[in-house]
Amino acid sequence: MSHHAERPHEPEPGRPPHPSPGHAQPGRISPGHLPPGRPQPGRTQPGRHSAPRPYGTAGWRPPYLPGPPVPPPPVPPPAPMPAADATSGVLWAFVPFITLGYGTPFSFLYAAIKRGSWGLGATAAGYGAATAAVVALMQSGNPVLTVLGMFAGTMLWLAGTGHAFAVRTTVFPRETPRNRQNERAVEYAKYRRTLREQARALAAEDPALARELRIGRPDAPRTYDDGGLVDVNHAPREIIEALPGMTPEMADRVLRRRAETGGFVSAEEMAVDADIPPDVLPLMADFTIFLK
Repeated sequence: MSHHAERPHEPEPGRPPHPSPGHAQPGRISPGHLPPGRPQPGRTQPGRHSAPRPYGTAGWRPPYLPGPPVPPPPVPPPAPMPAADATSGVLWAFVPFITLGYGTPFSFLYAAIKRGSWGLGATAAGYGAATAAVVALMQSGNPVLTVLGMFAGTMLWLAGTGHAFAVRTTVFPRETPRNRQNERAVEYAKYRRTLREQARALAAEDPALARELRIGRPDAPRTYDDGGLVDVNHAPREIIEALPGMTPEMADRVLRRRAETGGFVSAEEMAVDADIPPDVLPLMADFTIFLK
């Protein structure tokens, strides 16, 4: 056997050893030992990003950024109707003062007739008797009685004026006239109609937001005012049955068809599927909404 075959291979002086498999040679760079500054096969270069996945591909979802929903612009409530004029009855109260007390019985008699008060009528009779006594004293011809009559007349003048101002708010109460109450009721009904129109527009633009705001669900806790809408596709029986013109039999048909078809699209479709009479449909159409 040759000695050369048994001796392991030794590198010659001045020459680097022969690299073994699996070790990187000096001066050569293996794919797994590339320096940080150079790209490696099959890997993304540091500091660079791969091409973004195009929108609409399977499995892609936009990032969810939580934030408070932006409510629709609020509709200001109708301005309060002005109360009755606070100066009403002032001229009536000044009648005793202007007439030096002689008109006090007549002013209180007018108040008694206006209010239908027997108490004011008795007051008018008392002032009338006192005025007649003062006139009798002043026309007696006796200086002492005349002075007493003048003093009594002055006291009656001041007392009648003060009394008239004291009961003025009773004779002329600050109550809103009936026509103004009706006008305010009409304004409030129009305001609620505007809220319903805004809620429908919001539901058409963003149905998910409409469901989150619980539009048409007066049975659920919420803070959004939709003007009294009822979501026929999700509201419970007692809410649907409370719609204008709705009867228990019609509510049964609506709920049965809702369970069979999964809901309605419009009030007209509900009327056809649930056999709602044509004269009842306009009554409830203004208060219904159909969310999917």
